[in-house]
Amino acid sequence: MIHAQARKRDVVLKLGAATGAASVRVVQMDSAFPFGTCINTTVIQNPAFVDFFTNHMDWAVFENELKWYHTEAQQGQLNYRDADALLDFCDRLGKRARGHCIFWSADGAVQQWVKNLDRDQLRSAVQSRIQGLVSRYAGRFPHYDVNNEMLHGRFFRDRLGDEDVPAFMFKEVARLDPDAALFVNDYNVECANDPNATPDKYAEQVAWLQSCGAVVRGIGLQGHVSNPVGEVVCGALDRLAATGVPIWFTELDVCEPDVGLRAQDLEVVLREAYAHPAVEGVVFWGIMQGKMWRKDAWLVDADGTVNEAGQTLLNLQKEWKTDARGSVDGDGNFKFRGFHGRYVVEVTTPTGKQMLKTFTVEKGDNTPLLVDLADA
Repeated sequence: MIHAQARKRDVVLKLGAATGAASVRVVQMDSAFPFGTCINTTVIQNPAFVDFFTNHMDWAVFENELKWYHTEAQQGQLNYRDADALLDFCDRLGKRARGHCIFWSADGAVQQWVKNLDRDQLRSAVQSRIQGLVSRYAGRFPHYDVNNEMLHGRFFRDRLGDEDVPAFMFKEVARLDPDAALFVNDYNVECANDPNATPDKYAEQVAWLQSCGAVVRGIGLQGHVSNPVGEVVCGALDRLAATGVPIWFTELDVCEPDVGLRAQDLEVVLREAYAHPAVEGVVFWGIMQGKMWRKDAWLVDADGTVNEAGQTLLNLQKEWKTDARGSVDGDGNFKFRGFHGRYVVEVTTPTGKQMLKTFTVEKGDNTPLLVDLADA
């Protein structure tokens, strides 16, 4: 399988000959390939949603609460209460959150007071937005979508008359929060049905930003798909991977009224994403019936029942984790091949003595990872 090459590594646990014929059990606690979902202030009050999110998701992204039209609907009247509440929710559960989004290029996503500004006022407002948001949350969002959907919208470039304004946005955000990975984010790139959003145009956009001095550390594929598009997805990933920039599915939902077909379609997309070494994570744009932007895409029914599509996700998460057991060999080693992630090993000697140790299997070259447990 392709994913075994992209996501696995040979591991040698060195226990020493003194352990004799000790038995070994290796269990993967979490995966280096994260899954997440969007959240909002309503859905986090739903116990069934919180249960699924807590047990099966690693990341969150806020549906609307960080967008400029939400945090400053009226000029000068800042409202970060909702974003603060969602970020506190993530912190309590130990989940990371994507910062979506600082700006949104689509004309229809820009609030009226911003549209009413003249060029100089708009430039000042853009600077204030970056300064206010990024300074407030510096270090708390590992990712930012800096200027959402630039393949489909040109509001800031057209109003400011400056083709370099997106690069300015990237550079200013990086100045205020240098540890955050800054993303482009757009839709239809993976579907081959939108001439404005071809993989080539997206790759050219990344190269253009880089040529202007912006450091792009993530390519976001929204992934609002409605049919199984495996080969098309793979082709888009191959083209974007040539940029050398990591790829995330940032807003995935697979829309299909028949839940059985939805499960099949979802599996196609997830296997393509997981199999591609350039993809580093998948974030769903909702998971629960009645709580999503797109209908016929939910994984969890309104009463909390995990449906067939949701079970497909859980089955894949289980498939993509390692559980190995056996005995120490004559050289005092235990060898296995495991998915990247965090592990715990339990060693039981013939006399019944037990030892527990945690370690991490990270992406590496073709050489095995050596973990010395002899002195543990």
